[in-house]
Amino acid sequence: MSTIAENIAKVGARIREAAQASQRDCGSIGLLAVSKTKAAPAIRQAHAAGLRDFGENYLQEALEKQVELHDLALTWHFIGPIQSNKTRAIAEHFAWVHSVDRLKIAERLSAQRPPQLPPLNVCLQVNVSGEASKSGCSPEQLPALAQAVARLPGLKLRGLMCIPEPSADPAVQRAAFARLRALQSGLGLDLDTLSMGMSHDLEAAIAEGATWVRIGTALFGARDYGAPSP
Repeated sequence: MSTIAENIAKVGARIREAAQASQRDCGSIGLLAVSKTKAAPAIRQAHAAGLRDFGENYLQEALEKQVELHDLALTWHFIGPIQSNKTRAIAEHFAWVHSVDRLKIAERLSAQRPPQLPPLNVCLQVNVSGEASKSGCSPEQLPALAQAVARLPGLKLRGLMCIPEPSADPAVQRAAFARLRALQSGLGLDLDTLSMGMSHDLEAAIAEGATWVRIGTALFGARDYGAPSP
């Protein structure tokens, strides 16, 4: 069985190869370790192997791990759907939120971000595949949402995020990521982040400009089922 450190090395090699194939600087692509449902010791192993950024979907689970891992210099990213009653804890305990999909949530995060902390980095989640089961604003809603969020105090709008409909076809994968990139370019805002690509499609995402790839399975193995509800 591969160790987490070995898996991190393999994913790092994939990122470097994809960056080279796209003539991109590997340093412009961040590896966000999706640690949802994984226990604190696995995160410690990943940290020991050089990772610093960790993505969580389930708030209570994440807060418990933050307490257990308080001795490590980690950057925490919230990447799951956001309920209104969870915004205060997210605003207080995370550096990034990748999954803002409506103005109400952004306004609550803005109002609840402690003033002594740096602005909360946020990405707007866009439902690029139009799946009814997926979170995210529609491409049509995006321009107005982006303009409104960019004006909110306590937040820094960094870019966009998507979770496209899964496909094994690299051309289909790239088309979805290209759409997100085009949507961002069309906003006319100073944005620097495209959070897109997971274990099965990170190469396509990097080819289309991803600056964060969100990797769970390829680092930690299959998700631990029986995880807490969000």
